[in-house]
Amino acid sequence: MRCLPRATTRVFGSKPGSYGAGILQVVEAGTWRDNKDLAEVYTAWGGFAYGRGLDGAAAAADMRTNYARIKVAAKNIDTREHDIADSDDYFQYHGGMVAMVRHLTGSNPKAYIGDSAVPAQVKTRTLEEETKRVFRARVVNPRWMAAMQRHGYKGAFEMAATVDYLFGYDATAGVVDDWMYETLTTEYVANPEVAEFFRKSNPWARHGIAERLLEAAQRGLWSAPTPEALETLRTAVLETEGDIEDRD
Repeated sequence: MRCLPRATTRVFGSKPGSYGAGILQVVEAGTWRDNKDLAEVYTAWGGFAYGRGLDGAAAAADMRTNYARIKVAAKNIDTREHDIADSDDYFQYHGGMVAMVRHLTGSNPKAYIGDSAVPAQVKTRTLEEETKRVFRARVVNPRWMAAMQRHGYKGAFEMAATVDYLFGYDATAGVVDDWMYETLTTEYVANPEVAEFFRKSNPWARHGIAERLLEAAQRGLWSAPTPEALETLRTAVLETEGDIEDRD
């Protein structure tokens, strides 16, 4: 058994030949119970050391030791083509880091997003600030939603994926406020024009959105949903099940 140079082990990643942080799979399947489960998955997938003399050696214990020292979890973005709510990588790796540190230490590290998309105007925001910025600027921006509707099935898929990624970040890092879940319910599910778009283009997407928002409420991520919002979501699930059956 090879002895690791533990004093210098700082880079951890997936097992050689594999890819991912494992968080997406458990979030999509709903097979996690609490923060401990997320942290254990993150460790199982990412607990392999890289560096001089190392090529993906198993090092889960060393990873835990290093992560227990983390005070700040930072993620840099250098493009305007993506944001933290349109790819699972952001919540898997950054959110997963936050979840693991919280599991090891009992508290969240300070989480930041570094924005260097415009090199002459580099900005740093807290993860909470960045989540709210992205939510207002894109996620519930009527222009973006209209653009997605012009793309039919794929546009509906992107809207559903955005909800999934926000949910994933909330599950790992706790960054989605109740008003954001309420707004998603209003704009993505209750809005009759959007509902009709989903019905015609991709009822599976609306079904997935409604189920994901209900899951957020059931898990307590959405701490105080209004009765009206919950009824809207339950009704949407039943409606879309009928729409899906009609397609078969």
